[in-house]
Amino acid sequence: MKRLKKNPDDDDDLARHPDSDIHTVLVDPDRKLGSNPMRLMGIIVVCLMVVSVLFSVSVVLSDPPSDSIREPSEKRVLEVEPSKGSEDGVSQSTEVPKDKLLGGLLSAGFDEGSCLSRYQSVKYRKEPSQKPSSYLISRLRRYEALHKQCGPYTESYNKTLEQLKSGHYTGPSECNYVVWISFSGLGNRILSLASSFLYALLTNRVLLVDPGVDVADLLCEPFPEVSWFLPPDFPLKNQFNNFNQESPQCYGKMLKNITITNSNRLAPPSVYLHLVHDYDDHDKLFFCDEDQTFLQKVPWLIVKTDNYFIPSLFLIPSFEQELSKLFPKKETVFHFLGRYLFHPTDQVWGLITRYYEAYLAKADERIGIQIRVFDTGTGPFQHVLDQILACTTKENLLPEINREQHFIGPSGNQKSKAVLMTSLSSGYFEKVRDMYWEYPTVTGEVIGIYQPSHEEYQQTEKQMHNLKAWTEMYLLSLTDVLVTSSWSTFGYVAQGLGGLKPWILYKPENRTSPNPPCRRAMSMEPCFHAPPFYDCKAKMGVDTGALVPHVRHCEDMSWGLKLVDH
Repeated sequence: MKRLKKNPDDDDDLARHPDSDIHTVLVDPDRKLGSNPMRLMGIIVVCLMVVSVLFSVSVVLSDPPSDSIREPSEKRVLEVEPSKGSEDGVSQSTEVPKDKLLGGLLSAGFDEGSCLSRYQSVKYRKEPSQKPSSYLISRLRRYEALHKQCGPYTESYNKTLEQLKSGHYTGPSECNYVVWISFSGLGNRILSLASSFLYALLTNRVLLVDPGVDVADLLCEPFPEVSWFLPPDFPLKNQFNNFNQESPQCYGKMLKNITITNSNRLAPPSVYLHLVHDYDDHDKLFFCDEDQTFLQKVPWLIVKTDNYFIPSLFLIPSFEQELSKLFPKKETVFHFLGRYLFHPTDQVWGLITRYYEAYLAKADERIGIQIRVFDTGTGPFQHVLDQILACTTKENLLPEINREQHFIGPSGNQKSKAVLMTSLSSGYFEKVRDMYWEYPTVTGEVIGIYQPSHEEYQQTEKQMHNLKAWTEMYLLSLTDVLVTSSWSTFGYVAQGLGGLKPWILYKPENRTSPNPPCRRAMSMEPCFHAPPFYDCKAKMGVDTGALVPHVRHCEDMSWGLKLVDH
């Protein structure tokens, strides 16, 4: 910014005008001579006023300090640049100092007010240790362009829909689709939706989402401009609840009845893919290359699943190269897909942020403990409580208590830990809370125990139940350290979104606390609970957890599969 120079002519004007006024006063014949002291005082006052005005103008027009110029600019870019500290005492978690686009993972083409969590969530998380690959970023932008071209009610969509309505295959379509049916509990739905999106990405299809009873209340739109929700007038929508393994459109049923053969397969306009946990060997042929070649011809694939089936996609040879470019680090698959796809709606975001700021924000460390009990009967169960305490103290996540002393003076560097517990029962929370209230810790640390809700039993179809469940999954993902329960998709979602390798509580047997009580996960990836064990080339059974280094059996389910990095 250049310093403005004074104009000599302007200075002369400023000088001339006061002198002209003074001269007029001095020669005014109507004034009496006795008022000369007053005239002199007037002259002095006018001169001081002129000097003051000139000084003020020079300050305004001169260059301000460099800090003053930079400060407004820095505030404008706080949303995309790392924070350099807080001057007003507000914690860093209440600013927007980080990369809100997550290294290019998110599109910049959204109105920020349309979904507050999309760009604000970065405020509540640590800097990610992993960055999305440039290839993944470019493929996501390409997908968004495809979705804009082929999404609901576009010309391409309407054209492909006519083929579906006719019931006849009329040749390759400009746009092909994966239609995801809303099915099962919330954790399963989130994992299966991520799996279906990756499959759509790999096969150049557009993902359309059945909103079910509550998906639109839980999740923001992830793609710019065109909705991902299946239109309510979709022709097959009223059949979704009845689709099963015996449906004529079921791919496994078609193979079983030799409706389609390897040598002469006429592609129908739509196929139903039954990938639910109870699927049979014919349904599982979906994971074979030969079958993928045929399915590529089908314009509409209707998918019902409650599984995170991504690990088995990594075992399909035709997808191998693309997946390696998308995810050089195999254990980041759900983390990046989840951060891209799943943004809480404003209602859920309000529940998340209010709870976080009230109970978690000020702690030095946040610990999440997710409890899912599969035992029948009324809890809380003592063996489950013993297991939780054994794991958290053995792994130095929480301190022991001192039952011999009533008070331990605070150390010079006293640390606070906020423990977020989630469970359908309030019993475990109450017992742990009371323990850390009634006795001091041996370390002098201050431990706060919190639980947002206790619904007592799972209520899959109840909207507020799912709002709270999604809130708690997300809050768990904001912790620094996480403990999860075996087999729980609730915990899988939390660890994946948070990029956390949790300590997994082993599943108790015979109502006895396991020893050891827990172990550290190999990766942050969820477990595929119902994978196929079939070699498509050899056409025989095989251990699919021993074929490639990056697909291994899960820690919490010996027959499950998960992605790992070595």
